[in-house]
Amino acid sequence: MPLYEHVVISRQDISPQQAEALNDQLQTLITEGGGSVAKIEYWGLRNLTYRIKKNRKGHYSLLAIDAPADVVKEMERQLSLNEDVLRYLTMRVEELDLELSPVLARRERERERERERGPQTSPRGGFEELGL
Repeated sequence: MPLYEHVVISRQDISPQQAEALNDQLQTLITEGGGSVAKIEYWGLRNLTYRIKKNRKGHYSLLAIDAPADVVKEMERQLSLNEDVLRYLTMRVEELDLELSPVLARRERERERERERGPQTSPRGGFEELGL
């Protein structure tokens, strides 16, 4: 079966749980059509480069899909009808990359640096908030 990478941007005013529920709906649609989803990554609420339908931010998700072309076409049709979806892009790839995407890899590196540093304290012991 053909392999695809699919990115969905949904509206900023839905909750992260609703964005993940949309990913689950897509996964169900694909598996019922005889395909499989190898990876789903929720990238979170991110700034858009330009406004799309009056939205400055969007919930980004990446799916790695192994499915027949007609299933992917039906998935895109369903997304075009969904009012919560701002944009989507499906690209056919030669092989699926199952490692963390650069977006999530960078986020993990930042979390590791924060853990290594430990809690940040001010030189005065936090008394500047009290005005002392």
